[in-house]
Amino acid sequence: MRPAVTVLQLDTHFPRVPGDVASTDSYAAQVEIVRIPAASVGQIVTGNPGAVDIAPFEAALRAARGDVITTSCGFLAHWQTHLAALTDRPVIASALTALPDLDGPVTVLTFDADKLVAGHGAVLAHADEVIGLRPDMHLRRVIEGDLDALDQAVAGREVAALVAHSVPRDTATLLLECTNLPPYKPAIRDVFAGRIVDILTQIERARPGTVKPAFL
Repeated sequence: MRPAVTVLQLDTHFPRVPGDVASTDSYAAQVEIVRIPAASVGQIVTGNPGAVDIAPFEAALRAARGDVITTSCGFLAHWQTHLAALTDRPVIASALTALPDLDGPVTVLTFDADKLVAGHGAVLAHADEVIGLRPDMHLRRVIEGDLDALDQAVAGREVAALVAHSVPRDTATLLLECTNLPPYKPAIRDVFAGRIVDILTQIERARPGTVKPAFL
C-alpha cells in the first residue's frame, strides 16, 4: 500500500514530537520518512537558498512512494517549482508556498527571520510581517544544536510569548514556516485568535484525511 505522504527529512536527530511534520504520530495515514544524508540545518537554513545542494532531494523525491511529497524545512520554498517538476504527484516544499493564496494581513513565524528575508524575498512579497524565533529560545537552540532533549512545555511557553508580544494585532493569518512549530499550535491559539497555516494544514489540503485532526 502506497504511503499517504513522504517526508524528505533533513539529516537531524533532535526529537520529532507529535505534531512535527517528521513524526509518524502526526498522521492518521501511513507516512514514509526519508532522511536526506548530510542535509544539516545549517546547510539548508540559509540566506542563499540557490546554493543548497538539491541533488540528494531530487534523488529522494524520485524514489518517494507517497501520494504527497513534502519536506521537513520551510527554507526549501526556493526549490518548490524545481522539485514539483520532477513528479506528477503534489509536492509541498514549504508552507510558504501557501502565501499567495492567503487573505491578509499575514504574518510569517519563521525559524530565522534574517536568513528568510535575505533569501526568500519573492515569496515573502505576499507576507505583511516576518517574525523569527530568537536565538536564545529553547526550540531554536535544540534545532540548531541538533540536541537530543526537548522540553515541550518550555518551547510552547516561549513560542506563545513570542506570538503574544510580536505578532501585529491586525494579523488575520499566521503562517508557520518552521515545520517544528505545529506541535505548539495549542499554545499559540491561547494568544492568537486568527487562522494558522502550516505544513500540516497544507498536506491535509492536498490529501484530506492524512493528518490527525488534533494537529490541524
